[in-house]
Amino acid sequence: MYAIDLFVAKARTAKKTLILPEGHDPRVVTAANKVIENGVAASVIVLGTEAELSASCQKAGIRDRLFTSLDHLKSDLFEPYAQQFAELRKKKGITLDEARVAVKDRVFFGSLMTRNGLTDGLVAGSIASTPDMLRAAFTCIGTAAGIKIASSCFVMDLATPAPAGDRVLLYADCGVNPDPTADELVDIAYATASTYRSLLGQRPKVAFLSFSTAGSAKHPRLEKIVEATAKFKARIKAENLDISADGEMQADAALVADVARSKAPGSQIAGDANVLIFPDLNAGNIAYKLTQRLAGAGAYGPILQGLAKPINDLSRGCSSDDIFGVAAITACQAIG
Repeated sequence: MYAIDLFVAKARTAKKTLILPEGHDPRVVTAANKVIENGVAASVIVLGTEAELSASCQKAGIRDRLFTSLDHLKSDLFEPYAQQFAELRKKKGITLDEARVAVKDRVFFGSLMTRNGLTDGLVAGSIASTPDMLRAAFTCIGTAAGIKIASSCFVMDLATPAPAGDRVLLYADCGVNPDPTADELVDIAYATASTYRSLLGQRPKVAFLSFSTAGSAKHPRLEKIVEATAKFKARIKAENLDISADGEMQADAALVADVARSKAPGSQIAGDANVLIFPDLNAGNIAYKLTQRLAGAGAYGPILQGLAKPINDLSRGCSSDDIFGVAAITACQAIG
């Protein structure tokens, strides 16, 4: 819980408003109350009918609701949001009646609330599927300026510090883009560095991982990693960003100083990377699960990133504590 304690402390200073649209889930109302009890947000809006919320609170053992309830189907915002959604999807030929159907979906409605600034971030997915979450995020929120694709990262809360002493590492992309191009890897690295700074408040040190270090192997699969590293370094220079980056690198060279001195002398990442960029979804997903299951690390995510506003997905097997943790991360992302 080292990482979550850090994020909770930071979120308390921000006084953000979050929306948890799945009020028909007892885990969600439990987490919503906990967010307010712990000062992680100034306000939490939970969507649901009165019948749904009463049933959820009863199952969760909640007598006093600390969160704000909203029945979005009866809200004065429903029709304006349907019209807005129709305008957003005009090029796709969506009709107003079709837009009304879409906005009945509580995740889409909550995403539009976030788009319009009524909330600072959204957490859902305990019931909604990841594809539904991604559709809502991409359609209603869109990507941030300078980013062409959204991506995800996992916040790895290490049971044992990394060799450089870090207790928290970010792994990306582990949940969205199966086989990113070099340019997409640049966007993923940029977004993950931004996520790292928003959560930890420290300088991101980005390693583009591969099975080769500094040209020790030659293979077509390495070409996009080499290209992505060069383009990301050029972007850092052009935008005067406070980010260190290097690649292509093997994981040991990225994380262990003695190995880095041998394999990559003079590297900007001297074995102290805190952001690890994987070449594809296979590698990233495998790595985070191995770190979680064999090394006992906490794994929070997939944290969506590269979006204009923070929207985060949950595992459908999540606990109320998991929802609380992702809510704290979302509040920190909303700080910017």
